[in-house]
Amino acid sequence: MAKQEITDEILIEQSRQGQLEAFNQLVLRYQNLVYSVAYRLMNDGASAGDVTQDTFIKAYQRINTFKGGNFKAWLTRIASNLCYDELRRQKRRPQTYLEDMSPEDSDDPVPIPSDDSTPEEVAQQSELQQAIQQCISALKDDQRTVLVLSDVQGMSYQEIADSISVQIGTVKSRLSRARLAVRNCLQGFSELLPDEYRL
Repeated sequence: MAKQEITDEILIEQSRQGQLEAFNQLVLRYQNLVYSVAYRLMNDGASAGDVTQDTFIKAYQRINTFKGGNFKAWLTRIASNLCYDELRRQKRRPQTYLEDMSPEDSDDPVPIPSDDSTPEEVAQQSELQQAIQQCISALKDDQRTVLVLSDVQGMSYQEIADSISVQIGTVKSRLSRARLAVRNCLQGFSELLPDEYRL
């Protein structure tokens, strides 16, 4: 059987039997998803990388507790819980990184825009992405989680409910509030928004 044909269920069972290669296949399948969720919740690449690594370590240690069902939701729950733990720890003990203190005019190369966009358009798109991330980061933790899982990761209401252990109605209401909050927040950056999104 080719590796691409092996189901998650088979890999999970092999992982339970101590086959590290099988678990490595699961890591390869889901590492981008876990990192993306962690990055959107943490808004920091290094922290997201740490959370991603910790998620798979914890998943491997607790693979015998997985009861079946949606493995992606199970991994996402572990990742989001680790993110919340880290965010709470950071609030208790804030840190300042040297990179944050470096001057704006560093020697880092400026990305070269593609032929499709003018430099002004590239700059506006970058500013809009930063504004969107800033608005997402300002959300309450529970709202940010459902927004990221739904609108960034494309998970269904049921997958999100399974992932964060709440009812579907709770997912829908949190998502509605999160979208409204982001929409309202983005009005503060209205000059960056395309005309059809401005009030």
